[in-house]
Amino acid sequence: MNLFYLYSFVFGTIIGSFLNVCIYRIPAGRSIVTPASRCPNCHTAIRWYQNIPIISYFFLRGRCAACGESFSIRYPLVEALTGVLFMLVYLQFGMHWVTPVYWFFVSALVVITFIDLGHQIIPDIISLPGIPLGFLLTFLVPWLSWRDSLLGILVGGGSLACVAGIYYLVTRTEGMGMGDIKLLAMLGAFMGWKAILPIIFLGSLVGSLIGVPLMLIKGSNGKLAIPFGPFLSLGAVIYLLWGPFLWAWYLSLLR
Repeated sequence: MNLFYLYSFVFGTIIGSFLNVCIYRIPAGRSIVTPASRCPNCHTAIRWYQNIPIISYFFLRGRCAACGESFSIRYPLVEALTGVLFMLVYLQFGMHWVTPVYWFFVSALVVITFIDLGHQIIPDIISLPGIPLGFLLTFLVPWLSWRDSLLGILVGGGSLACVAGIYYLVTRTEGMGMGDIKLLAMLGAFMGWKAILPIIFLGSLVGSLIGVPLMLIKGSNGKLAIPFGPFLSLGAVIYLLWGPFLWAWYLSLLR
């Protein structure tokens, strides 16, 4: 095994530890820089050796060393997920300057996913700056032009805005929030306009596979609000890592 795969995984878990701070503090409107990490129950500062990604959680049995309050399993999950994503990005792009770009990209998607799952919001503080930043970072991506990125912003945000508008006209209810529209504009900025349709398709497919059974369990008359941001994020990651392969496979089916 290439040691750089291991290094990228470990680095990803360290970044994932910081992403946990973002996921916890951004919805509360708190600083992600200060104060240092502490127990949300007793507010005792967490020492560095109690904050080693993944390992410390299981060493402490998922509890605060000071007061014994349980910590959410989300913490090691986010760290492990970020580590795996960093390793997969390195596996796909190797020692290339686009690798840090996409590390940053998947990190933003992890934060968006878990905040949307927990609070059903996609924070503007991530999606809105992500649009111009994604456009600027395309100058580091040889296979993506600034025109593709700009079109991605327009097509991404515009396509979902049209869908949301049509849905509202038909049902007189809001089926999609502005957060999803801003997120897809950010995805278009980072990945270009050609990625928009596959991302929507993949996100809708996975969302349907999960959402329909949940609606059946809840009952046909029940209303179930399922955040779409995590599915869009998953579609973006799938397309980023395996887009060319999936596109070639799809074309082979049409022959």
